[in-house]
Amino acid sequence: MTNKVTVVGSLNVDTTLRIKRMPLPGETLSSESKSSAAGGKGANQAVAAARAGADTKFVGRVGNDQAGQFMIDSLSENHIDTRYITKDEHAGTGSATILLDDNGQNSILVYGGANQCVSPADVDNAQAAIANADFVIAQFETPQETTLEAFKLAKQHGVKTILNPAPAAKIDPEILKVTDLIIPNETECATLTNVIIADETSMLEAAGHFAQMGVKNLIITVGSKGAFYCTQNGYDFVPAFKVHAVDTTAAGDTFIGALSSQLKPDMSNIKEALIFAQRASSITVQRMGALPSIPTLAEIEAASQN
Repeated sequence: MTNKVTVVGSLNVDTTLRIKRMPLPGETLSSESKSSAAGGKGANQAVAAARAGADTKFVGRVGNDQAGQFMIDSLSENHIDTRYITKDEHAGTGSATILLDDNGQNSILVYGGANQCVSPADVDNAQAAIANADFVIAQFETPQETTLEAFKLAKQHGVKTILNPAPAAKIDPEILKVTDLIIPNETECATLTNVIIADETSMLEAAGHFAQMGVKNLIITVGSKGAFYCTQNGYDFVPAFKVHAVDTTAAGDTFIGALSSQLKPDMSNIKEALIFAQRASSITVQRMGALPSIPTLAEIEAASQN
């Protein structure tokens, strides 16, 4: 049974600058190398879902420019249905500049561009893609009103919704009421619940806050430590796989996309899907770049045999 996943989200051309360490305020550093690749949280999550075996569709916007066509082609090459990507005549394609240091840590500067123009009307035009999905995924690199429209539409058709509240932002409480599964990292979780994530007790407290806001299922990703899940069927903390990280860009996005390819809509296999997703993101962090680093189903399965 192949999961059908529709991603409503961002499309960015990523430019990565390799540096020895992060610059101090007012300091100028030389970059050791520069590379460009397709990225954006939405694109990364869609490619991760598609490469892990999901039937994937994308709703978003790019500029009517070379970078926009590059993004559409990049998704098409990954067997993602791009018919619901609109070319915006006024805004340029989104972009991100990534500073990556020798420890594999990154700082990212994002220009939203056409991503900020993804509208509720775009979602309505993609109603067929949403109605026929098992999961609809959204993040916060596109307007929240658009996410709300997508999730409302999903609920009307009995489709499960996954929210990745990244980058961390003040959230429209109406979105949480139509969110089935929320996947923040520990920083985003603290921003949304005012609970500092330190241990299992604090994670359960955060889950209680989300439940009060209307979200019954939670996964908190905690970087190289692992991930915590809490559903109506139980909770657990699953340690991450130990690997040497060279670039953490797209690790969280890989996790979400890979998870959506395996998760059952009733969430009954959430632990197994979470372990699969962790395996996928552990491969991503061992490679350079965002979209180019995301593994295929065959690679994830091969890593699982080791």
